[in-house]
Amino acid sequence: MSQAKRTALSSKVGSIAAMANETSADTTTWREMAVARSLDPARVRAEQRVQRFVDSAMELLQSSPEREFTVAEVVERSGQSLRSFYQYFAGKHELLLAMFEEVVRSSAEQVLDQIDDVTDPLERLHAFTSEYYRICRPSRPGDGTTANAASVMADFAQQLLTRHPAEAARAFAPLVSIYEALLDAAADAGAIRPGIDHRRITGVVLQAVMFNTFADTISASSIREPEPAAEGLWQLLLDGLGAGPRD
Repeated sequence: MSQAKRTALSSKVGSIAAMANETSADTTTWREMAVARSLDPARVRAEQRVQRFVDSAMELLQSSPEREFTVAEVVERSGQSLRSFYQYFAGKHELLLAMFEEVVRSSAEQVLDQIDDVTDPLERLHAFTSEYYRICRPSRPGDGTTANAASVMADFAQQLLTRHPAEAARAFAPLVSIYEALLDAAADAGAIRPGIDHRRITGVVLQAVMFNTFADTISASSIREPEPAAEGLWQLLLDGLGAGPRD
């Protein structure tokens, strides 16, 4: 690869985080909508109150065996009032949306940190897949009392995708931006085959990684260690099921 092309590729891949931030900035999130409802002129204080509700709900969701909580429990745990809760959220559904968006943003930041030192375009896709798989894997016996936030929110993600597709697309925007940009960079480097729909492939990959646990359930397999399982999924995504080149 020429130095000019390598420099251009490096610049494009290096802008992934900025692209994700721009996507988020252009989209009004439920957190922002919740804060905007506040009559309190001190926006920072309103943001802190919203965060306390979100943090309390996440703590309850992670610690509950049933992965469930009530608004009353969130209010009590946050040390705030029910009136204050409804000042920021129309109900539990909006709180869940705010929680889901926060988990997605946090996951995007973790993935970016993991791939930051990887320079090869194909290996960046590999690293993204492995790290996101690790983030989304379900908790197992022995992992501790606190469940992984991303895996806890997976149940709500299914409801969101089927009942509120526009809200789901908005929530997933940071991860979609990152992976689509990685595909663009890999295509420019000739590392993946040309002519594929990068946006569509991004959706397929994120779906496959996030809900891979159901593959174990369907096939009656035990939940495997994250590294070999993630590598197996990557090989399937990279090579497909073919035995070799076809005419």
